[in-house]
Amino acid sequence: MSFEPERKLFLGMRLKRLRRDLGLTQSRMADGLGISASYLNHLERNQRPLTAQLVLRLARAYDVDLRSLGADGDEADARDLSEVLADPLFRDIAIPRHEIAEVAREAPGVADALVRLYRLHADRRDTGGQDRFEDGLAAPPPSDWVREYIEAQRNFFPDLESAGDQIASEIARTPSGFEGAAKERLAQRHGVQVRVMPADLMRDTLWRYDHHRRRLLLSERLAPSTRAFAIAYHLALFEQAEALALLVARAAPPDAPTARLLKVSLANYAAAAIVMPYEPFHQLCEESGYDLTLLGARFGASFEQVAQRLTALSRPTARGVPFFMMRIDPLGHVSKRFSGGAFPFSRLGGGCPRWNIHEAFRSPSRILTQIVETLEGARFFTIARTVPRVCSARGEGDCSLAIGLGCELKYAARLIHARGLDLAAPAVTEIGPACRVCERAACAERAAEPANRALAVDESVKFATAYPFAPA
Repeated sequence: MSFEPERKLFLGMRLKRLRRDLGLTQSRMADGLGISASYLNHLERNQRPLTAQLVLRLARAYDVDLRSLGADGDEADARDLSEVLADPLFRDIAIPRHEIAEVAREAPGVADALVRLYRLHADRRDTGGQDRFEDGLAAPPPSDWVREYIEAQRNFFPDLESAGDQIASEIARTPSGFEGAAKERLAQRHGVQVRVMPADLMRDTLWRYDHHRRRLLLSERLAPSTRAFAIAYHLALFEQAEALALLVARAAPPDAPTARLLKVSLANYAAAAIVMPYEPFHQLCEESGYDLTLLGARFGASFEQVAQRLTALSRPTARGVPFFMMRIDPLGHVSKRFSGGAFPFSRLGGGCPRWNIHEAFRSPSRILTQIVETLEGARFFTIARTVPRVCSARGEGDCSLAIGLGCELKYAARLIHARGLDLAAPAVTEIGPACRVCERAACAERAAEPANRALAVDESVKFATAYPFAPA
């Protein structure tokens, strides 16, 4: 986002949340910004405006993405709160949208607390009344906690990027290619041998590190890009152990399983920074128009690895297009979600059936493009494609997943995958959040009426939608 030179902003709650996320007292942040603690207190209470000059100081002092102080955060909070309040539990209250937006804007901490409480309620309902408790406090599932933490950091970890750059530059100086050079580094620096093992010996394990014999065992089922990534992952565990431990400690996960999952997620991030180091990856993105096929070929990475890496291009001195990404199975279950962009993910329900990420399963390995428009009128250019997943030896189930990748439409002109489309007057597909919270009328794909609207069935009329509803 950009700021006009003399524009003044009242963003006290956003500033307070940023300070708490950074673990700073008012005195420490005030010192870092060159202002008094009392003045910072006035800013946080919206008794003084946050000037553009002070916003730039924040960006320099704390490596803050200016977008994190803008309205996109309020909109995301409002979307989450809208999904919560669309539950039939609140059907009789009919809270207007402007009140929800006001709470999200003026009291984001309250909005967070309500969303967290609702998620606990939904989790308890889904598990037959069994709560998850840790020392008397309710804890979210580890996957939810880790996902929200990474999203709060905008999926960007500068310390891991710097370490990845260093390792990649040293590996690149060897003549044997990435996988061979990475194996060599593991052996020489850490005494770890890499072995590709028969699938029948590995069974349902894709890779395993043998601590006693110091061997990394890789299943022969793994594609070359996945083998290379697994080796990079272990390089990150060995060589960035201190940085990973510090990041996990700072994040303060609520329990041991969450801490372990966070470490694995951060180590995977570090591996991507080694396989696809920031500067050369970003440079090829800009030169090629973000050609996913070329990026994969150049860096020896899979489509999914490239797509996920694209969501992390937030280095202040070399920002890329802010992408979002989602991965689903054929039934629509979300197994990955990363957002460097502003796409309004539905966090408490499923996705919209009109988004062609679902259609990708009908055209395996083919890149599909689509321009979508949300209920709020925001437009996004999206890419969808299936990717293979490694199936078990038994081979049960569908072995395909679908990747959805996209960005705001204003960036689409920079993408090779959007060439040939009329971006000034595009053909647009209107989408929404999960059906239970979507108020788009006359949608033939609707699977349920909105929770906060009354069903308006008329036995004498057949509508395009099976669930017509009364207007607000």
